[in-house]
Amino acid sequence: MRLCVYGAGAVGGYLAGFLARGGADVSVVARGAHLAAIQTNGLTVETPDETITARIAASDDPAALGEQDAVLVTVKAPGLPEVAARIAPLLGPDTPVAFVINGIPWWYFHGLGGERDGEGIPLLDPSGALAQVVGAGRAIGGVFWPACSVPRPGLIKLLTGHGRGTSFGEPSGEITPRLEAIGDAFRAASLPVTLSDQLRALIWHKLVFNLSAGPLCVLTESAVKETHTEPALIATSRALLAEAKSLAAEIGFPVDLDPEQVVATNTKLAHRPSILQDLEAGRRMEIDALYSVPLQMAQAAGIPMPTLNLLAALIRAKALEKGLY
Repeated sequence: MRLCVYGAGAVGGYLAGFLARGGADVSVVARGAHLAAIQTNGLTVETPDETITARIAASDDPAALGEQDAVLVTVKAPGLPEVAARIAPLLGPDTPVAFVINGIPWWYFHGLGGERDGEGIPLLDPSGALAQVVGAGRAIGGVFWPACSVPRPGLIKLLTGHGRGTSFGEPSGEITPRLEAIGDAFRAASLPVTLSDQLRALIWHKLVFNLSAGPLCVLTESAVKETHTEPALIATSRALLAEAKSLAAEIGFPVDLDPEQVVATNTKLAHRPSILQDLEAGRRMEIDALYSVPLQMAQAAGIPMPTLNLLAALIRAKALEKGLY
């Protein structure tokens, strides 16, 4: 299987390294010092159990890699317009594109049914370029659960374990042959994978949990557990969780998360969310996919989210001041 990972950062690099070891013909689109390190020394993935190094084709020009059997897009949401402008050389007539990103995906309303079926999301696809170049018919959704980082160019570190791995699903909910082909590549690489007929429910499950502490992490610039050292912050986390659960339930994807268990988990979690990592590294922040679009959906559904609305506004102001939004 010819499989290109577009964006070989923390998530994409981890997946690319293991998929290559599993026998897939893997290439990556990367850039800068990270690309140079991969081209010179290969892509190294370090886990708590092992370290692997994969020699794979890598370029900052998708045209140099050619048509693929499948593409995994693992860039953050702010990078999607660039993907739309450059991805075409990777796409054959039937090449699916799996978007493994945080928050609400640009294709969310495609195949949803109901009165909003087929709607675009301008905050995530401002010019409609993704819908035009990739097309919602190629899109596959992906939810990634492990925690990874890039300690230095060419090295990806899996911070805990493979855990729940990656979940993939069609917008229609069907389990299609192209979905099975991606699942087979992951299984050959011993990567945990789930093919889901309810991917939107998984998107909301991860998003609701992330909202319980992510905004606080950004504003305090600290790990999750550090946002749970003050009673007022824990109360804010509870309010964020309650608001997010109310929205998910209202739009048809109720999330079964016990607030007490979430607080207990957050009190121990040393992870620094990826949006905080972007802030610290001076990279554009995925504010819209994680905060702005859910707030738009809440407004349309008549669900008040005053806590998230305030914190998201503070985060936007912080990011704008630093030129990251």
